[in-house]
Amino acid sequence: MTSVIIYTDGACSGNPGPGGYGVLLQSGKHIKELSQGYRKTTNNRMELLALIKGLELLNRPCEVTLYSDSRYVVDAIQKNWAKSWKARGWVKADKQPAVNADLWDRALKVLEKHKVTLRWVKGHASNEGNNRCDQIAVAASKSGALLVDEGYERAKTPPVSLL
Repeated sequence: MTSVIIYTDGACSGNPGPGGYGVLLQSGKHIKELSQGYRKTTNNRMELLALIKGLELLNRPCEVTLYSDSRYVVDAIQKNWAKSWKARGWVKADKQPAVNADLWDRALKVLEKHKVTLRWVKGHASNEGNNRCDQIAVAASKSGALLVDEGYERAKTPPVSLL
């Protein structure tokens, strides 16, 4: 099984506001970076989307060590919160709706395809991979090619009355 190291980060200005994700993948001597910006989103959505995009890029099952500075992402996976939310129909233990269910559903599916070890790292500190992901996530959030985060904007748009 191929061994891959993935660093991820999300950025958002305003939270909600313009945001982006950054991913750095390393396998042997090979390194790949990817990023994308969105016109209106949240930091947590970008952190989660970075994990998803990094894992979705792998075209066969891999042994992955994934570094993230997001407690939201790391804890929800390591402590099985996300699996519990899904089992309860995307409802948390406190009976409140789970936020970002669209992305958590994608994350759980892609996590099943790989053997993933998550490692939390302190953000904006001495982790070179995390710092690089922060740079490209911020740059993506400020780029001129911002996409619509359908999952966020659709969830925040009130239904249109036909009356």
